[in-house]
Amino acid sequence: MVLGIDRTQPRELFTAVNIGSLRLANRIVMPAIHLCFTPEGFVTDTLIDFYVERAAGGAGLIIVGGCPVDEYGGGRLMVGLSHDQFVPGLTRLAQAVHKHGVPLAAQLYHAGRYSLSTHIGRQPLAPSAVRSSLTRETPREMTTEDIHRTIHNFADAASRAKIAGFDAVEISASAGYLLSQFLSPVTNLRQDEYGGSLEEKMRFPLEVVRAVRTEVGPDYPIIIRIAGNDFVKGGNTNREARLLAKELERAGVDAINVTGGWHETRVPQITMAVPRGAFSYLARGVKQVVNIPVISSNRYSDPLLADQMLRHGIADMIAMGRPLIADPELPRKAKEGRLDEILHCVACNQGCFDHIFALQPVSCLVNPRAGRERTYMLEQVASPKRVIIIGGGPAGMEVAATAASRRHQVILFEKDDRLGGQLSLASVAPGREELETLVVSLCSQLQREGVEVKLGQEASVDLVLASGADAVVVATGAEPIVPEIPGVESEHVVQAWDVLAAEVDVGERITVLGGGATGCLVALYLAQMGTIDAPTLRFLMLNRAETWKTLEELGTRGVKSVTLVEMLPKLGKDIGLTTRWTVLQDLQRCGVETVVNATVKQVLPHGVMVVVDQQDRLIEADTVVLAAGVSSRNSLYEELKDRVNELHLIGDAKRPRKAYDAMHEGFEVGMAI
Repeated sequence: MVLGIDRTQPRELFTAVNIGSLRLANRIVMPAIHLCFTPEGFVTDTLIDFYVERAAGGAGLIIVGGCPVDEYGGGRLMVGLSHDQFVPGLTRLAQAVHKHGVPLAAQLYHAGRYSLSTHIGRQPLAPSAVRSSLTRETPREMTTEDIHRTIHNFADAASRAKIAGFDAVEISASAGYLLSQFLSPVTNLRQDEYGGSLEEKMRFPLEVVRAVRTEVGPDYPIIIRIAGNDFVKGGNTNREARLLAKELERAGVDAINVTGGWHETRVPQITMAVPRGAFSYLARGVKQVVNIPVISSNRYSDPLLADQMLRHGIADMIAMGRPLIADPELPRKAKEGRLDEILHCVACNQGCFDHIFALQPVSCLVNPRAGRERTYMLEQVASPKRVIIIGGGPAGMEVAATAASRRHQVILFEKDDRLGGQLSLASVAPGREELETLVVSLCSQLQREGVEVKLGQEASVDLVLASGADAVVVATGAEPIVPEIPGVESEHVVQAWDVLAAEVDVGERITVLGGGATGCLVALYLAQMGTIDAPTLRFLMLNRAETWKTLEELGTRGVKSVTLVEMLPKLGKDIGLTTRWTVLQDLQRCGVETVVNATVKQVLPHGVMVVVDQQDRLIEADTVVLAAGVSSRNSLYEELKDRVNELHLIGDAKRPRKAYDAMHEGFEVGMAI
């Protein structure tokens, strides 16, 4: 949705709103996010500390979960709600959050065919025995007895949440989980009363709602989270979501939380390539047909955009999940007008969803304290030190900001004329623009903390030794590798970094050598040169100037012919699991030819000779772009060894890795100084 952002102050976002009998102080909802903080399902201090900090930061409502309602519903690392043994821990969580005046809800969850047999110790259940492309498992079709038992389990779980002191429950009927599976013609092939027409497919979700209502009583708030569009071929669209919403309102729910598509969709939902608030139209469609509050979810990291959505009548509340992982104090900062102090989520997925899919605890690139709130308390030091930081990439900026926040006197040297390092380069690639948001946030933080930044000044050994520093941190980053390939020294061979920095020109036919993250992103950057931008696409579409096929070509096919060459069998092995598939999809969509299992034999004046399947192949090229990896730039560190009392090496200067690693290492060293 194209909406100009009113760059003033959020107004509507901080007005009160009711969900049934429950009064919220503001309209920011933290939705249920799987965190992997609860081994065996029991509430831990880590979980409590995490949510207490978000409550203290001013969220209007916090929803915990998903909470499996029975043994079939989800894995042991999720917040347990299937047995009475979990109630004491949940009570402790509710009491801790309530101390900050914030209401708490529990999400009643059942994954259905998305459950993994290795996690639940049995074959998953689903409305029909339709194989999941996500888990690559085929579930067992639920019997009528299974259905009735599951409905009973939802009601029992709701009762436990109420007993534990939770202020509401949310029923999960989104993302392709069990209730979604009953609603979809793709996964519900039943011929009994729980299958057939949409009205019959609604029977199970509606019976769950009615059973929960009967159990918790008429005044206890019930929210339900639905998919505004499955975004799955043959699945439900916003039309069906609106029909469902009307029936859910009649069944007694007090609010509807509208999110995007299923986990199996090929439409990106949460990556940084998704425009902020892109799926707000799904909530708008639901809000048009119901009289109860509607929550809009997905890609709201800017409180001003969220506020505008509310003022325009798109929704009644805004869900901010990852933004509150990135900055727990986002609500308070926004309310107090401290917008420039907000650390915005950049939707990188590196610390959250990539970790979840690897069954690791959630963390955050932007906020290294996430999930470690008790371990790392930001306390000021008794004896401040004079700290010299060398390098203004993500690692250097983070260590500088962290050390300065603890009262150290910090000076940061950066040899270039701007901060950001590889983050700024990566932000040039299509769909990666959010990374520049992090650079801006870190620059603002450095200024607030009083860090002295010296740009365009390369730190030497003599400068460091003469500075009187008590501690020195070397964060000099990495430099591109030049592979040993005959002909690589030719004038038409350039580095990917120089291409992204717009320091070199390229020809019409381009071959990129190296199919890692950098190679994939520079290939996309080159392939989209000459494509039309979003405003132009909208103008041409509204005026019907071209056919949709032509518009699609103009939006995806540029003026360059790009070939991406990789020696490994797969591209983008160093890209996070939850983002990689979107990058590969974009490469195909933009017409980038990919060649894998290829050995580069020689760079020629008119192209590159590679060996594929033991056969020579000439790839014609006017320009050859090197994306063959990087090596640490740490010579200064070696020269300073044994000459400085406290010396640290961090980030890519220590070992080339992801931005997540650089940020975390910078934070940890900043806490250790």
